[in-house]
Amino acid sequence: MNARTRKLGGWTALLAAALVCAFGIRAYAQARADEGLSYAEARDAAIADGRSHIARLNSMDGRSATSVGSGLDAWLAVSTGPLHDRLERTRKKDAAELTESGATARGKVTDAALTALDERAGTAALIATVDVAVTPRTGKGGTERKRFEATLARTGDGWKVKALDAIPVGSGG
Repeated sequence: MNARTRKLGGWTALLAAALVCAFGIRAYAQARADEGLSYAEARDAAIADGRSHIARLNSMDGRSATSVGSGLDAWLAVSTGPLHDRLERTRKKDAAELTESGATARGKVTDAALTALDERAGTAALIATVDVAVTPRTGKGGTERKRFEATLARTGDGWKVKALDAIPVGSGG
């Protein structure tokens, strides 16, 4: 092989590599701008935040007024809209009742799914099953299984719970 052929082969290989890189960059840019990817990211964020917040809203340490206050602060931090307003309005009464009962509850979401997501409006609907381990001040504790439907709203701090409704066991279609 002469020098000219080797040089031409080198340029050809370099051109092929540049074309592969250009197509790769174009494909990456298209994937980043893909609405499906954006929707999937919003869905994943909504379900992760929803699961975490529903667990928080089913958890409370009632052993002291301080721990109840911290728990109520956490409830307010994960809620928005009408739910947040209601929790703020009933905070004093809730604190007194929770401190008096002295019960501790720890919610764990065992399963959850989005039933609706409007990425443009920043709203989502989620259903979840939650196991709530309850330890009363006296007596034997136990675990309750609960089902919820939540309305989520996207805020500057991520998705928050706007409404939370219990679904009675045995209901549904």
